Amino acid sequence: METVREDVEEYSWRDVKVPALETQPEVGKEAGERKGGRDILVAVDHGPKSKFAFDWVLAHLCRTDDTVHLIHAVSSVKNEVVYEMSERLMEKLAIEAFQVAMVRTKARIVEGDTGKAICKEADRLKPAAVVMGTRGRGIIQSVLQGSVSEYCFHNCKSAPVIIVPGKAAGGESLT
Repeated sequence: METVREDVEEYSWRDVKVPALETQPEVGKEAGERKGGRDILVAVDHGPKSKFAFDWVLAHLCRTDDTVHLIHAVSSVKNEVVYEMSERLMEKLAIEAFQVAMVRTKARIVEGDTGKAICKEADRLKPAAVVMGTRGRGIIQSVLQGSVSEYCFHNCKSAPVIIVPGKAAGGESLT
């Protein structure tokens, strides 16, 4: 675990070593694309709305040579049980990203408030987009309880935020 001092807040994280999968040789670059593809930050958790947003990224946003950066916020990166569950999730998603879209994946588990952690990672990475799912709560519930997607929408200044609405109950996955 590394701890970085930014302003007054401590920011702790643990990188997840995802399986090293071989990517295809470079295919022709699209006009204006920087070498090595784009960075796309995807906020994930163990819920179905998060998985749907991840599937949406693979189906609609990723191109060969892009790198998908998975971020998962937890209350403590020192808790080994939480870390191991999150690590398994990240490994599973990394394999799926390679099989479906032939993209590289990097993963990081961060400690602290979810919205702030996502925005800090976006500031660090400067990705092409920040993508997350939404719980689909009503406006009153969101105002009373707050919303991570709403927080990120208003506070992530270094990348556009794409909020993917969840699929209808019983619907099929995109991939």
